[in-house]
This record gives sequence, structure tokens and C-alpha cells, in this order.
Amino acid sequence: MKFTKFLLAAFLMMSGLAASAQETETVEFNHHWFLQLQGGAQYTLGEADFNKLISPNAQIAVGYQFTPVWALRLAANAWQSKGGFASNDTYKWNYVAPSLDVKFNIINAIAGYNPNRVFGLNIIAGVGANIGWNNDEAANFANTYEMAKLWDGTKVNPLGRAGIDLDFRLSKRVSLNLECMANGTLERYNSKKKIKDENPDWYFNALLGLKIALGNTEKVIPVAAPVVVEEPAPAPVAREVAKPQPTATRAAEKRTEIFYYIRQTEIRDDQKGKLTDLINFLKTNPEVKVAVTGYADVETGNPRINMKYSQGRAEGVAKALREAGIDAARITVDAKGDTVQPFSENDKNRVSICIAK
Repeated sequence: MKFTKFLLAAFLMMSGLAASAQETETVEFNHHWFLQLQGGAQYTLGEADFNKLISPNAQIAVGYQFTPVWALRLAANAWQSKGGFASNDTYKWNYVAPSLDVKFNIINAIAGYNPNRVFGLNIIAGVGANIGWNNDEAANFANTYEMAKLWDGTKVNPLGRAGIDLDFRLSKRVSLNLECMANGTLERYNSKKKIKDENPDWYFNALLGLKIALGNTEKVIPVAAPVVVEEPAPAPVAREVAKPQPTATRAAEKRTEIFYYIRQTEIRDDQKGKLTDLINFLKTNPEVKVAVTGYADVETGNPRINMKYSQGRAEGVAKALREAGIDAARITVDAKGDTVQPFSENDKNRVSICIAK
């Protein structure tokens, strides 16, 4: 997948020792089972007022996440539906509707897999059956209203459904899930018939609950850094020792640490004085060059995003130096992401370190 290349590149940016290799890790998606437990309300389309046709609803589902984008689940939606008339007379019956649903994760399809993403959005489509029973209340209205599709006992109708769900990540395995579904079945579902044409009967579910991942949702892949072999040093060549010549005294080294707010690359107002001091030092010592290295803290984000933050921080300092009149040839820029942590205190690792010498 596309983002895996970025992760590998970030983790491989590390120095090697002579004739040795180091290892690091990258996180990838792992296919897994999941369980959904939800409860909420249902609105069955009818002639009565909206609030008269609201009834309780529940759903349990077991599914399998094949890829970060595609999943398949077996769901059982159940409890109660209602029918009604313009007079606001209503009746209810019970049902259970097993279905096979396909889930398509829009955000992962567009932005790629991110194990730390908080919000997910899925499109759902499925087919199944609606099994209804306990329709005695409808039969009580048969003498008062026309009930052309009245049924009794147990009635099975085909079902088509579509909708969306939103996942809000609470932990690696648990997310808060909000689901809204439209369900269509045959016209006889509510025991009535439209005056002119055969039309499907509809009911709509709004459900809130938990989605629980079963098994490992991620797999950690060790990535070996390339082996770096040092070339043997060339044999020393005898040279005539030149007489020492008087030289100008070289300026002392200067180290400047510029800190940032979380998820920011802009230089903080309280850090701009440090940048001004560095600019003055470079102007006073025109023979001095400066190396600017950006970092990110390891406890926030992921390796790909942290590499982006560290690059933005280092390049922002370099840009400020150039705009202040420092020759670009005197400036080198590097970024370590979260692969190097120069400070033991996590928050301080949101930093650009400038070494002038």
C-alpha cells in the first residue's frame, strides 16, 4: 500500500556501524474479526405523526475486516415496527431481520490506512429477510380501516438495506459506533396497500453502540536497515610539513534549540528571540555554517506524520535564515522524524536543533 513506502523510508533513515545492521519496526493493517452491539430507535414510514411511529430497536453483528477498506458482516436487527393512520391510531408488531452486509471505509480508501486515526466513515449495503410475527393489533383495525395486506402468524419478506456508520476510536480494539440504515421490503409488511400502485414499505434505524475488534488489528513488521560498510582509510602519504601560518581566530560553536507546540511547524513567539540570536551570530561570523535538524516526539502521531512535522520544522527555520540574509550555501537541513529523541522529556522532542560552527 502507498503509505507503507513512506513508513519504510522514514524508518530506514538511520546511521549504520561498520559491517553491522540495525532493525526497526513499521505497523501495518491485520485482518480480523469484529463484534458490534447496538441499540436505538426505529421509524416505520406511515400516515401517522412521526413521533407516533417511533419504536425501540437493537442489533448485533459479527463481521470480518478483510482489508482497511472492505469488510463483511452478518447482522441481526430486531424488536418492533409500527403502522398507523392519519387519525394517529397505531399498531405494532415484532420482527427480526438477519442480513449480510458489505462495509466500505471511505476514509481509508481516500487517505490510506492509519492505525492512530480517530474517526472512520463506512458505507453499508446488504440484503436479507424480515421475519415478522405478533401482528394481532393490526387485525383489530380490520373492521375500521382497509387492511388489504393483513397477515397473521409469521410472515417472511425479502429485505434490502443501505446506510452509513461512523466509528469514533476509544482504544486500539474498541470504538463508539453510530449507524443509520434505511430498510426496504414488500408492501404487505405493514398490512396495508397504497391506493394506486405497489410500493415498498420502509423503516429507518438509528443505532448507537460499540464495535469491538477480536484479535490483532495491527501487525508489526521488522525492517532491517541497510548494511553500511566503511571503506578502508587510504594509506598515509608523506607530505612536506608546511610552516604554520598565522590564522584568524575561529568563532566558537553555537547550539540553538527551537521548540514547537504539538502538531505545529510554525516557530512559537517565545522562540523567535533564539532565532534572532542565531541570525546575529551567523552575520557576525560569516565563515560559520549551520546545520538545522528537525525532530518530532514519538508519543504523538505516527512515523509518516512525524517525519512530515520534523521536515516542516527544519525547513521553516532554514527559510527564516535565508530571508534574514544568510546565504543558502551556509545552511544544511535534515529531519529525523521520531526515529531520534534528543531529549528524555517527550514534549521537548518537538524541536529544531541548529548547530552553527
